[in-house]
Amino acid sequence: MKENIVLFLFGLCIFFNACQPTIEKKGDFVLIPSPQQFVTNGPSKIQYTDVINYLITNKVKLPEGCDLSDSIQTIDKHRRVEINFSIDKSLDVKAEGYTLEILKKEIIITGKDSAGLFYAFVTLKQLMEDSKDQDVCLPICNIKDYPLLSYRAIHLDVKHHIDKVDYYYNLIDKLAGYKVNAVIVELEDKIKYERQPEIGSADALSIDEWKKLSDYAWKRNIEISPLVQGLGHASFILKHDKFKNLRDDPQSDWAFNPLDPGTYELQYNLYLDAMEATPHGRFLHVGGDEVHTTARGNGKSPLELQLIWLNKVCQFAEEHGRMPIFWDDMPLKYANVYSPMFNTKLSKQKVDKIWQENEHNLLEFLDQFPKNCIYMRWNYSSPQTFGNSKAMEWFRNNGMQVMGATAGQTRWVLMPQNESNIDNIKTFATTSINNGLNGLFLTLWDDDSPHFELYIRGIIAFAEYTWAGGKRSDEEIKSAYRHREFSYTLSSTEYAFVDQLEKPVAFWKNALLNSDTNRDRNDLPKYINPIEEAIIDLPDKNNKGMWTNKYTTRLEHANSLLKDYNNISSKIAAMKSKAIRNIYVLDVYNQVNELTRFAPKALLTLKAYDLAQNEQQEIDAIKRIKELQKEFTGLRDQFEQVYGETRILTKPESYILDQDHHSHLANQAISFDWQFLAEVLFLEKIKTNYN
Repeated sequence: MKENIVLFLFGLCIFFNACQPTIEKKGDFVLIPSPQQFVTNGPSKIQYTDVINYLITNKVKLPEGCDLSDSIQTIDKHRRVEINFSIDKSLDVKAEGYTLEILKKEIIITGKDSAGLFYAFVTLKQLMEDSKDQDVCLPICNIKDYPLLSYRAIHLDVKHHIDKVDYYYNLIDKLAGYKVNAVIVELEDKIKYERQPEIGSADALSIDEWKKLSDYAWKRNIEISPLVQGLGHASFILKHDKFKNLRDDPQSDWAFNPLDPGTYELQYNLYLDAMEATPHGRFLHVGGDEVHTTARGNGKSPLELQLIWLNKVCQFAEEHGRMPIFWDDMPLKYANVYSPMFNTKLSKQKVDKIWQENEHNLLEFLDQFPKNCIYMRWNYSSPQTFGNSKAMEWFRNNGMQVMGATAGQTRWVLMPQNESNIDNIKTFATTSINNGLNGLFLTLWDDDSPHFELYIRGIIAFAEYTWAGGKRSDEEIKSAYRHREFSYTLSSTEYAFVDQLEKPVAFWKNALLNSDTNRDRNDLPKYINPIEEAIIDLPDKNNKGMWTNKYTTRLEHANSLLKDYNNISSKIAAMKSKAIRNIYVLDVYNQVNELTRFAPKALLTLKAYDLAQNEQQEIDAIKRIKELQKEFTGLRDQFEQVYGETRILTKPESYILDQDHHSHLANQAISFDWQFLAEVLFLEKIKTNYN
């Protein structure tokens, strides 16, 4: 009997425990990036509210830009809890390294240099944030930390839109908080050039405004360097009538004529302004990718023409104290050794054979390759290939400097895909570390202009892997992202919605276009009559069911995604209810989810009309079709309201659109219409057919 009672009570306990909500684990300190050594030994006696004093013992100043500078104060004698910090150049860590020791009632920080001291305080801030969030004492711990790559740069590409100035300052703070130490800003026409004022957009920031941002970043151990597109990608310059004479092809605004002296007079003026706007940068990125020039039929080979241009701009950069950076793809393409870098199926033997057969195309011009620049080997999808390593090795073996470039955003619409490209970021970072390279660049292209906040998860992965190497798995990074960016209560996989959102976004892109597989949202401005040529055809009242039969697969896909939208929406709502910070990011993700929901709902509404069995069903379906416009108007208003909190949504009325050689839809409208172009055209077609 007694035994039965015990079993009953045991079962009852299990039942009640199963019914209780998940209790989050406290005392879990998650640092990004991972320290090289992090040893904990239980809780200290120090609460986050106790960290208010620091003791000056060695005349070392508190690091400028330190987030704790406003909340802690100096003292001249020992108190109950204090921070004791110093710089020791003999510290056994690499540059930017530090040690941080938390004792029961004292915090001791030693930086290898001023950057190391700054990063120690960055780490302390994360520990204090976790202490505050979880209402626990700081851990007794010993941290020894330093980066494995010395140059950890992210890309700020502002060519198709610009954000409000405050946003850039907040972004610098966030980057510094994850130990990113460099930004390469692709300026294009978003700087008010003083030497060539025609080129700067009316909404561009002045040289002084960029300089102030650069100064702010420098105090947080971030150097900003400019990227001013050179030989190609020059539409922002050559679209202007004044500069058409400098075009390589008079009919195209894409590339400069590399033999025209005016090309260099103009480019040097842009470089001078860009360097003045970024006074702390060591580099000048000159672009040079994706371009084929003939110098108006001069007879010189494209490779020779590119090297003529490259030598001139590299010499100019060097004379002005900058190390030039150059995209390396075109010389490799001209030599026919480019494709092995992206073909994961090629064996080492096959790659070697391709190089043996074609290397002479490079060696013929070897003396013309400048040695005073960095050849940036970009590979966004397959950095692990032997062909990629082979190309980097060729440059290094021939006396040239190399740096890798990975991507957190390429041509993905609305948000980064491929799980923020985390796997490829990790691979290129660890490859760079293992090969003894000095740095890595994370490109974040604005070609399709997603909200920059949606790049942050990829930036965090980049910060982790360039600093600490490949310690964390992809899933651990995602969990750490949710913990650090939102709350320790959100680190579990039950809140993992970002990857789930990829399928709806991918479906959304071309869901409202017709069945021709070549139709793409980005190409809509190129059609003479896009509504008839590209937008999906509508059901024919006289051929019931034919439309549904034609689009069976698409409709099945649309229907299956409805569950995903609802599930994602629920997860975002749950996260917003528990998030301690960065709720705005969740608002942005929610708007992406809501926008992508519209297309499948519209398709299923058309299906209901196509399959209507009687007049009343048909009337009801027509009513729902007509309501789509009102529904979309509300959706768009909300989307723009959220994005508009940080982003300037429209270009100036005077803005000149370029020829758009790469189908960048984000640069094909003065207003924010480009973001919704397929929906706008679809609704026009609906109105015409069901008025």
